[in-house]
Amino acid sequence: MKSFPEYIVTDPAGVQACCEDIAASSQVGFDTEFVGEDTYVPHLCLVQVATPNALYVLDPFDCGPLEEFWTLLADPARLVVVHAGREEVRICNGAIGRPPENLFDVQIAAGLIGLGYPLGYGPLVQSVLKKRLQKGETLTDWRRRPLSQDQLRYAFDDVRDLLAIWKRIDAKLTKLDRSTWATDEFTSFVKRALQDGGEVERWRKLKGVTNLDGQRLAIVREVYLWREEVAARRDRPARTVLRDDLIVEIAKRNPKASGDISTLRGLGRADLHGIIEAVEKAHRLPAADWPEEAERDNDPHAVALVSSLLNVVLADWCSRQELTMPLVATTADVRRLVRFTAKGEGPTADCGLANGWRKEHVLPVLLEVLEGRRALRVKSLEGDSPFEYGHARRPS
Repeated sequence: MKSFPEYIVTDPAGVQACCEDIAASSQVGFDTEFVGEDTYVPHLCLVQVATPNALYVLDPFDCGPLEEFWTLLADPARLVVVHAGREEVRICNGAIGRPPENLFDVQIAAGLIGLGYPLGYGPLVQSVLKKRLQKGETLTDWRRRPLSQDQLRYAFDDVRDLLAIWKRIDAKLTKLDRSTWATDEFTSFVKRALQDGGEVERWRKLKGVTNLDGQRLAIVREVYLWREEVAARRDRPARTVLRDDLIVEIAKRNPKASGDISTLRGLGRADLHGIIEAVEKAHRLPAADWPEEAERDNDPHAVALVSSLLNVVLADWCSRQELTMPLVATTADVRRLVRFTAKGEGPTADCGLANGWRKEHVLPVLLEVLEGRRALRVKSLEGDSPFEYGHARRPS
């Protein structure tokens, strides 16, 4: 395998040389090292780059401004290859107000050719290139200087094979006629990475919110947003301002005054006033503006059984099609599909199976089984595809 020159960039001249190389390249691999345990926004500690000509590790503590670098990454004429690049997207967007516009995430693409999802970088390198990586610096503190030789080797290794992996996976996507699927997935991924707060309703992921009524969900939402604002202002991790479980407990108590929650363990007295203001804001909302209550899993037994069957069918179909099931659909997506069918309705847009390539290629397979137009039987208990399918006989 080709060996690339390696450059550690600690001054503006090195940044300029790196940028000139990127500007001449139509593809570039990109990774970062950051530390986010102690701050609201992760602190960028290293930037790693792979071009077809060289490898670079940029030290943002010493190398000077990186605006030109980020601008080159955001240029849609250039393919930016990442692995699980959520933070890379967010860091670029935070630096210049734009994310990379032509992104290729090898973790997502691997799921579209059946290699697994989500697959770590080391296992992906081994699966695609038959090469084993040493990942000994996973928990290192990248803020400390000077960096050791082991840390630098780890940093270079994180991008060393990105372009080679992209080339092989992209070729397989083309062979399977799934390049447009991948483009759709990358676009959705960037959009999700940049969404925040109420738009993506991250507060709904808090444990315990599914049992709350509309008014209490409004309290959860307002207190959550208050916490995010305070955490950003203090540059502290949000959960150090107010734990997730305390947000839900405050909503359950539906307090009218600070005394109603002052006895809660882990609640800072200095924050009581702000929390009560958030609760009062929720109280002032008309019922029409309360969040919708969570969908309860009180389905009829038949819906649960048929959902289980469809998940088995989907897993079998994905295996045959060289797809990774967790990337194709969630169990919640499948259950929503069964619920809609039981009501005589079609799936709505919030069901992942009703959009894009999934609607065209996956949904018809499941509907055939669900509507009794496709029969299946156990053909063999050996191999990865034990079922056989055929047209269902209509009753005479």
